[in-house]
Amino acid sequence: MLGNAPRELPLTTAIVLTPSFSMIALTSAVEPMRMANRLSGKTLYDWRLITVDNEPVPASCGIEFRPTATLEEASGFSTVMVCAGIEIYNFYSKTLDSWLRRMDRRGADIGALCTGTHVLARAGLLNDYRCTIHWENLAGFLEEFPEIEVSTELFEIDRNRFTCSGGTAALDMMLNVITRQHGYELAVQVADVFTHERIRDHHDHQRMSLPARLGVRHPKLLAVIALMEENLEEPLSRTGLAREAGLSTRQLERLFRKYLNRSPARHYLELRLNKSRLLLLQTNMSVIDVALACGFVSASHFSKCYRDFFGRTPRKERGLPPLADLDEHQTS
Repeated sequence: MLGNAPRELPLTTAIVLTPSFSMIALTSAVEPMRMANRLSGKTLYDWRLITVDNEPVPASCGIEFRPTATLEEASGFSTVMVCAGIEIYNFYSKTLDSWLRRMDRRGADIGALCTGTHVLARAGLLNDYRCTIHWENLAGFLEEFPEIEVSTELFEIDRNRFTCSGGTAALDMMLNVITRQHGYELAVQVADVFTHERIRDHHDHQRMSLPARLGVRHPKLLAVIALMEENLEEPLSRTGLAREAGLSTRQLERLFRKYLNRSPARHYLELRLNKSRLLLLQTNMSVIDVALACGFVSASHFSKCYRDFFGRTPRKERGLPPLADLDEHQTS
């Protein structure tokens, strides 16, 4: 799939769907193949949808997709994609792991869409490979797989492995694959039909720029916020932030009040709490470990701040029975 045009057409792809998979990632991967077939007048690509138990599986939006082939029927395919979504942390299949490793031994190109990267990592198929995952899932992935090289790129193609960050990143990844296999002209035609005005490469950013996300363009304010985002585990002091930006603490306070209607401390706290929520939902880290990873000195202080901001305790976020703050600190 990932090099030059295959010797035999069509190139066959098995797309494994896990419960609550990302439908936008699936369609962003499938539609470029369909359009390449249509525009070329040839069947360049063929694909089948697979589920582990051969039963229909719902996307994260609730729409069900039925499989069009079984795992065994797809065992001769040249390419495998695992498409996952928000529930991947609750999904594990020994059957799927074994099948993926068998496909690897047979020489298939193996990849992931969105959080499918987790499935490949758990199966041991990303060892010594570079990969990527959606920015929301990056912190949790790093905690679970610290030995795997993961980037913040839009997508990664490393030899016979390919991963993308989810959403429309799958569209750009597939357009790059079409370019490699069948030429830039066809890829541009596909992008044009989809009114996709530019084919992004893997170095493009996953996230919108800070100015676009915040609606702010003040360079010193943006520099401070970037510093905050880079230092969540060991928060910098207000004085340290001001010094790095060449501001006085009073000027720093005024900038945040003027442009964001909040104090620097409040903005910093919200960044840390939002990261903590992702870790609670995406990892098995204890509450105290999540607290420390997000710059809180104790589970009790973390729990209070979390409850004040989200309206529920960290334990309740995970669906666990509530405990007193002191008990939570002792048992985490």
